[in-house]
Parts: sequence; structure tokens; C-alpha cells
Amino acid sequence: MVNQNPNNSIEFPAVTKAVIPVGGLGTRFLPATRTVPKPLLPVLNVPVIEFAVRDAVAAGVTDIAIVMSPGMESVADYFANQEVLERELISRGHDELHAVQAEIASLAKVTTIYQHEPKGPGHAILQAREFCDGEPFVTIFPDDVIINETSATEQLMQVYREHGGSVVAVSKAADEIIHTKGVVGGRSVAPGVVEVDSMVEKPALADAPSNLAIVARYILDNAVFDYLSGEHAGAGGEIQITDAIASLLGSSPIHAREITGFHADTGNPGGMLRAAIHVAMQDPELAEIVTQAFNDSRN
Repeated sequence: MVNQNPNNSIEFPAVTKAVIPVGGLGTRFLPATRTVPKPLLPVLNVPVIEFAVRDAVAAGVTDIAIVMSPGMESVADYFANQEVLERELISRGHDELHAVQAEIASLAKVTTIYQHEPKGPGHAILQAREFCDGEPFVTIFPDDVIINETSATEQLMQVYREHGGSVVAVSKAADEIIHTKGVVGGRSVAPGVVEVDSMVEKPALADAPSNLAIVARYILDNAVFDYLSGEHAGAGGEIQITDAIASLLGSSPIHAREITGFHADTGNPGGMLRAAIHVAMQDPELAEIVTQAFNDSRN
């Protein structure tokens, strides 16, 4: 429901739900992912999935659905109270450490939803249709860790509060990786904000409408489920969320926001290393270790 405020500006429905798909075998991290789900691999001591949840919570999200394959229950369990651990920390006088663990369990209400067939990212999101219950919602693919004082999701919320509809995060991509990305085209309506008039999933460079590639953060109009429910195969034979958003062109506003902040794709070892170094460099003691290791490697 859209409301009108006394100043005649439109107030769009609050977005309080997020869907976080976490399926995948994590083959690029074998053998670690033989028994540890990829979303629990840490950037130093913080699992990738926690960065995603905090990104959403910082923007006002209170309810999160983690869409997973069977056998990945430990990803959702991470956000449950760990009573034995917490009791032991208290008994040892580690009050500050206990407070941090308790806070993780209170970040949001976490729901587990299963994706039994790996049919693509759009199919994973489709499994959360009942959870979203007709409301607009956030989607985060947690491999992309984005660190900024204003969370990536909040940056999208700022655009959503003005325009409604759907908002996608984008960044400028190099020509050589355009064919691996979802790409948007449109006209600039504000610094860093584009009114989208075209979207293509994994285009050839010659067919790309711009160099603005989608970056794993979305606010989505609930109408995307109408397209997803048809299970249309897109690029790679998979059900693509980009195609579902594109189906709304002309019927619902779609905007793209260039995201600011540090960004690393932790779905590969190089990106995970970049993220770990970035986080380490924010801590003086760890930064000294990184610098010393770099200097040692040059000798």
C-alpha cells in the first residue's frame, strides 16, 4: 500500500524482509567446503553470511529468509543462541565476548527455506514467495561483501524511499567481465542513480547497454514473483532474477544505484583474500602484521 503524506510526497511501503540465497557447492574453496558451507567461511573471524545479514539489518530489515540446499542448516544455526558457548563465556568472565555472541543471535528473525533443485538464483528467490507475503523485499547474494559506513542496502533504500519500485546495486565493470554480469541501461536522474530502461543478463560486450553491472544487492517489487513462478530459463539455462526484474519494465519503476564502499567477491579465493586484507588493515595490530608479511615476501 502506498500512502500520501501531508507534504504530498509519496510514502512507499517499508521494506523489512530480506531473502539471502546461499546455495552452491563452493567448489572453488575445496577441500574446506567438504564440510563447511561456503557462507560460513570467514573474512578473518567473521563469516561471509554475517556481513550480508548486518548489511540488511543496518537498513531496517527485521526478518530474513536464508534460502539453502538441504544439509546447510548450520548457516541459519549461526544466528541462533549458542547456549553452551554463552554459558561457558560467562563462567570464565568473558563478558564482552559473551555480549558479542548474544548480539549476533538478536540481529534479526531468521527463517530457513529450502531450495531442493539448483535451477538458478531466480528459482532460489522464488522459494521465498510465501515468506515475502506480497511485500517488497531485499535480496542479497552474500558472496559479494560490501563494507561502507552506510550499508549497501541502505544506499538502495535511499533511492527506494524516493522512487519506490525496484532498486538494484550497480558498479562500473571492465569490458572483459561484462559477459559474466547482469547489466543495466538507462538515463541518469541524480548523481549515481539511473532510471533503468533495459536489463540484460550476461550480454556479449557489443550487446551491453552500458558498463553498469549489477552487484548482488536488490530491493524488489513483489511482482517479480509473477515472472519467476513461470520458471523461464534464461542465461546458462538457469532462472535469472535479472530477467524477472526486466519483466517489470514499463509497469513498475526500476532504478540502479552505484554503490560506494569497499567491495570484494568472496566467492573465489582471491576475493576472499582481498576482503581479509581490507578488514585487517582497519586494525592497527593486524595492519602491522600484513605490512610485515608483505615486506617479508619481497626479501
